Amino acid sequence: MRIATYNVEWFDALFDDDGALLVDDVITARRKLPRRQQITALAQVFRAMDADAVMVIEAPDTSARRSSTRALSRFAEEFGLRTSAVVTGFTNDTQQEIALMYDPAVLSVTHDPGAGPDAPRFDDVFAIDLDVDAAPDAVRFSKPPLELQAKTVDGAEFRMIGAHLKSKAPHGAKSPEDVLRLSIANRRKQLAQAVWLRRRIDSLLEAGEEVIVLGDLNDGPGLDEFEHLFGKSSVEIILGQPPHALYDPHASRALVSRISAQPTTARFYLEHEQRYLQALLDYIMVSDGLRRRHMPRWRIWHPFDDPQCWQDDALRKALLDASDHFPVTLDLSI
Repeated sequence: MRIATYNVEWFDALFDDDGALLVDDVITARRKLPRRQQITALAQVFRAMDADAVMVIEAPDTSARRSSTRALSRFAEEFGLRTSAVVTGFTNDTQQEIALMYDPAVLSVTHDPGAGPDAPRFDDVFAIDLDVDAAPDAVRFSKPPLELQAKTVDGAEFRMIGAHLKSKAPHGAKSPEDVLRLSIANRRKQLAQAVWLRRRIDSLLEAGEEVIVLGDLNDGPGLDEFEHLFGKSSVEIILGQPPHALYDPHASRALVSRISAQPTTARFYLEHEQRYLQALLDYIMVSDGLRRRHMPRWRIWHPFDDPQCWQDDALRKALLDASDHFPVTLDLSI
């Protein structure tokens, strides 16, 4: 089985309110490409991955007029993708949903959010002291994680949690001091969300469930300039500690040395510096049972770092046109 996570930049802008693809030459914010070109590139990437399930980060919007499920179902139908079934969870107001596209002949999947004494449901409020003043702060997810119960046709069951953590930009700052203050406050909120997610993972593992956490964590060892203030990145918090630690080989490699070459899953153009920045933002973390029993194999579909992607001219170009993130896949014998 192949499971993927893929952050698709400006996916929502490629559909009308009825979920139909806007195959035209209108320029979107995606590297100033025509919508037609991005759509074609995305179709090629999805076909090349040929995944049984894809956790789509920044999926099309769900609102009073729009439906992420409808749009992604139309996308799969248009290009003959196996991942024709779509499941979503709690919606948000950012026009960037989290959704799972999957092959119904391989998997059955349901949105199954849970809660516990230490971790409320992801659409609820999490109380935690962010600033060490002995008073709890109320934390909410701007993009509530998507918690799923999955079952293979052979009867194997596991949990999947799709996540998109993000530290907000310091909007409203009027001075360098304001920028620093707001940045640290927003960073605290992101780490609180990571603690919330980790507590839910702990409760699932303690109940004997196998867990896959995947998505864009917008964070990594050594990535954030404020990390020294807090000791750990969101990634390290979510990975956790034995006996309930999760595993992702790319995160593990980055944690070994923060000054050596690192795996990367995203590539952004810095206009003011006229260069590209690469970062490790996208992960597929698995519980120990899945790692040890099912011979997992991870792959970052990086157009320059992955030999097969590099040697395929059409796929290399499609990966660059489709999004500023590259897919990560996990092959499991399950």
